[in-house]
Amino acid sequence: MIRDPDTGALANCEISAVSFEGLSIKTADGQPATLAVIDKDGNIVEAGPSVVRQAWDVSITSYRNFLMGSGHLRVLSKPPERPKQ
Repeated sequence: MIRDPDTGALANCEISAVSFEGLSIKTADGQPATLAVIDKDGNIVEAGPSVVRQAWDVSITSYRNFLMGSGHLRVLSKPPERPKQ
């Protein structure tokens, strides 16, 4: 079932999206902010514009796949394979 998105659920920041600009994040007082990936122990694994861009790209790719009915509804973004030593 497709549900209506729940926007406006964050108390301390604003996340917006424009189709030709991508994601934009601001604090509640309008200051620029960014996204971060935080592990279960509270450590920041990765943060900054690259995280924002990947979040946008994965979201758009998933949505495009949905619209095309291609059946690929899961989109992954993961680190490249490291060579085995």
